[in-house]
Amino acid sequence: FPVASPVTYENGWQEGHGIVWNCSHTGWRLSGNLPLALGDICSFTVRLPQHPPISVLVGVVRWVRGEDVGIETLAMEGKSQAHLGKYIRERMKEL
Repeated sequence: FPVASPVTYENGWQEGHGIVWNCSHTGWRLSGNLPLALGDICSFTVRLPQHPPISVLVGVVRWVRGEDVGIETLAMEGKSQAHLGKYIRERMKEL
């Protein structure tokens, strides 16, 4: 689903800030000030509109296009999964 929400992400000991442009149960598209490369492992926290923060504990970069990266979700906390599910259900009702 298209979204423009702030994100803080980490790769090793480095922290970056940017925007999540798309989200789903299995993946995310984001851009930010900390470059990521294909295969990088990262974690991040995103603030979707009118929802508690969602934390992805482990994600892997599956593609890179310019400043945008596609990250596959590998592990999330249960609460974050529930919040993301609620957000997606709400967005589906808008369609």
